[in-house]
Amino acid sequence: MKANAQEITPQELAGIIRRHPRVVALTGAGISVASGIPSFRGAGGLWDRFDPMEYAHIQAFRRDPAKVWQLLKEMDATITRARPNPAHCALAELEARGFLTGIITQNVDNLHQAAGSKRVVEYHGNALHFVCDTCKGHHPRETLDFSHTPLYCLCGGLIRPDVVFFGEPIPPAAQAEAEELAQHCDLLLVIGASGEVAPASYIPAIAKEWHAVIVENNLEPTRLTSSLTDHFLKGSAGKLLPEVIKDL
Repeated sequence: MKANAQEITPQELAGIIRRHPRVVALTGAGISVASGIPSFRGAGGLWDRFDPMEYAHIQAFRRDPAKVWQLLKEMDATITRARPNPAHCALAELEARGFLTGIITQNVDNLHQAAGSKRVVEYHGNALHFVCDTCKGHHPRETLDFSHTPLYCLCGGLIRPDVVFFGEPIPPAAQAEAEELAQHCDLLLVIGASGEVAPASYIPAIAKEWHAVIVENNLEPTRLTSSLTDHFLKGSAGKLLPEVIKDL
């Protein structure tokens, strides 16, 4: 942890929010672990079992969609079983009470919306939405038969989840909205994100450049902690964020 990064309590974070009421949250995989969605990275993560270049790169999908669907079906089953946890609900409450102006999420699980959050920038897309890789037509999930994959559009193109694969750019609209939120917040609350996945890792730097306070909530310090974080809230977001709400 850098010398001027202070470890704080939920009560202290509530005070910081009151003094910096335009809050934006940047969320990563860590916020959804308590909902039963494992992280991609780290011990036990999906990348331990699925080489991302073989299963999550756009060229791999186009070259061998049947193989990539092994990962996609597992992800779909996990995400459709998941429910918002208290951390997601706390952020929705923070928005409802007028403190949170938006969420930038690196997750594709739709759990922020399920918890009731209104302004959610899905930086990496939404795994519950499906589109044609060729014509970009939308395909409602309930119309798809996952027992027969790969899935094909009437145009002959491959149907895919509307997420950002490796080798694809961030959607320009999501990038622009994320940057706009980062430039106009008083406080950036980083939850369950390590700051190691580019280009989302640049968002805290943008907020800092525009004079925002950076508060990080993770189980352990990260690369971000030693570079940009002003205040560090150590522990589970699902346990700590509801305490913050109680003190606002």
